[in-house]
Amino acid sequence: MSPGFERIGIAGVGLLGASLGLALKKRGLARCVVGAGRRRETLETALRLGAIDEIADAPADLAAGTELVVLAVPAAAVPPLMDALRGTAAVVTDVASTKGVICAHAAGTWPSPRRFVGGHPMAGSENAGPEHGRADLYEGAVCLLEDSPGLDPAAVDTVRRLWEAVGMRVAPIAPQLHDALLARTSHLPHVAAAALAALAGAAPLTRDVVGRGFLDTTRIAGGPPEVWRDICLTNREALLESLSEYGERLEIFIRLLRGGDSAGLEAFFAEGRAARRGVTGE
Repeated sequence: MSPGFERIGIAGVGLLGASLGLALKKRGLARCVVGAGRRRETLETALRLGAIDEIADAPADLAAGTELVVLAVPAAAVPPLMDALRGTAAVVTDVASTKGVICAHAAGTWPSPRRFVGGHPMAGSENAGPEHGRADLYEGAVCLLEDSPGLDPAAVDTVRRLWEAVGMRVAPIAPQLHDALLARTSHLPHVAAAALAALAGAAPLTRDVVGRGFLDTTRIAGGPPEVWRDICLTNREALLESLSEYGERLEIFIRLLRGGDSAGLEAFFAEGRAARRGVTGE
């Protein structure tokens, strides 16, 4: 059954926000999509592309007459917007890649039962801006949805219906577990990709000697630096722990290589291959 939203607000109409607006309009899920953000030019681009129908003067104005507001902004920008929207009748959710800091802020400031529900649709690309928005961006992907005490069940259901309606599979998860897992599978890989790209960039390389492996491994290093700055800072402890464990594995490899341990090196790579197959099923 269609969620049948009359009016939805989206704060931030970059890649994720614009893609959500396009998906809502393409599927006929909302009569009116209202956008707000910092840059008028970006909002006008989203309006021209059909990702939104109206522009609100400020993110706080999005709640007026809307059933649901989606905060499609970097992680550090979510709490201030939450504060501005606190007490509104609208259900509010976000799309940030970290959940611990955001959900703890909501739990400490929003009335109970809480109508802010943390969300993380696991879809995107290294590109940014509404011009890269795609109506099919969310199809077939997973949305991790906050599972915490004190949430309004009706609000949770509203957010769940939104993401399912644009083609996502919704899975509940506790905020701290979310951040611990994503530190390993998303945030650490981005740090590693950025470091590898910088290492290669410091050498006199040309495109002719850059292979597919380098391009695949460093693709995500092309993401917006300010977004990844906020992700790292809002998931600092879990990321530091993952970095420490990653460093320990690199030290093991260094010892094997220095010692010329052929069997040990083969076992190192075999373990990695088996682990990848176990995680991805490929």
